[in-house]
Amino acid sequence: MKKKVFKTLEEQVEILRGKGLTINNVERTEELLLRENYFFINGYRHIFLKSNNDKTFIKGTTFEELYALFQFDRNFRNILFKNLLIVENNLKSILSYRLSRKYGIKEKDYLKPSNFSQDIKKVRQVNDVLNKIKRQIKLNGRQHSATLHYLSNYGYVPLWILVKLLSFGMINELYSILKPDDKLSISEYYDLDVETLGIYIGLLSNYRNLCAHEDIVYDHRTQKEIPDTRYHRELDIPMMNDEYIYGKNDIFAVVIMLKAMLNESDFTDFVNEISYELSLLDGRVSVIPQTKILDMMGFPVNWEEISKLR
Repeated sequence: MKKKVFKTLEEQVEILRGKGLTINNVERTEELLLRENYFFINGYRHIFLKSNNDKTFIKGTTFEELYALFQFDRNFRNILFKNLLIVENNLKSILSYRLSRKYGIKEKDYLKPSNFSQDIKKVRQVNDVLNKIKRQIKLNGRQHSATLHYLSNYGYVPLWILVKLLSFGMINELYSILKPDDKLSISEYYDLDVETLGIYIGLLSNYRNLCAHEDIVYDHRTQKEIPDTRYHRELDIPMMNDEYIYGKNDIFAVVIMLKAMLNESDFTDFVNEISYELSLLDGRVSVIPQTKILDMMGFPVNWEEISKLR
């Protein structure tokens, strides 16, 4: 097994130079490698390489261009994260309202197993999810001012307060064990079918975690695809083997999901912010065309038109 050894900043610069990257300002490059981490910046090299077999940089690629893509992804990730938090909060509010209205405001009432899927195949899943939620109340209920207030003054935690303790992933699990009519009451709000909303919640939860852990996001692909939508058709997204090549398991699929789950104003702001960041990147990277970056993201060239579709 090959052994990794510590490399000084000077050695890191020479490694990049040895792969064909142009270093215009050694001192500035070393400063950024120290502050941002060689491994993280170098993680953006793939789009600048000559080919899958030739792992050297395209002639003329500069460190500034590599760093520009790193910065773009950071800014893009922050914009995405902000909007995923909006979706997460909205979903928690709608879910807690629907269930509280139907099953009551005390956890002993709304967390009854009989309130959830009665599918024999989901018995264990229902119990596991409800036990996780109860554990959250027990472990963290007195760590948050809102839950502490209700526990201290009323002896219970309403669901609209409890959801603040639950992660997006836990909300995904909770939705998966709801009764069909409860799923329907939530999915109808978004004008989506029950199954599609379930897919959206799961995928958006995954992206939320990627953003929170500062992983590379702009070219991320998921194993699961979203169903075809009218946006694929109306944007005239190209197809290959009867499958749309963009907007299925890529970042543009996230844009489509946010189109369904954000209000019109928030979604327009989201598109405008991404468009601005892409414009900045285009001015900083010349060795590759922006169409190549859009392709890596799964963005069709007319992607901004989605904000005009109703």
